[in-house]
Amino acid sequence: MTTLYGISNCDTIKKAKKYLTENNIPFTFHDYRKDGVDEAMITEFSTHLDWQLLVNKRGTTYRALSDEQKQSLTKESAITLLCEQPAMIKRPVLVTNEQYHLGFKPAQYNEVFSK
Repeated sequence: MTTLYGISNCDTIKKAKKYLTENNIPFTFHDYRKDGVDEAMITEFSTHLDWQLLVNKRGTTYRALSDEQKQSLTKESAITLLCEQPAMIKRPVLVTNEQYHLGFKPAQYNEVFSK
């Protein structure tokens, strides 16, 4: 089973969904805003992916944090923040065959699904 996690109006999510559809890869989509985010999910992500990479530092939500919040970010505080602000989770998170992948590039997905 393949699950794509993200926010439906994100351009990168749209590209990833298009890739999966065009390559006939069945998947489910988990929309953080509609389906929710909880501490267990983010903790699971951070077990398989570097928590620092999970934080989308390019987005407006992260940039709106105070300098103190950014500098004192730990794995635990990041998990709490990502639960409160799902838009701050780097997108997409792809889970397939119990493997976790972050971001989308066609070459990356070609490699993931060629196995």
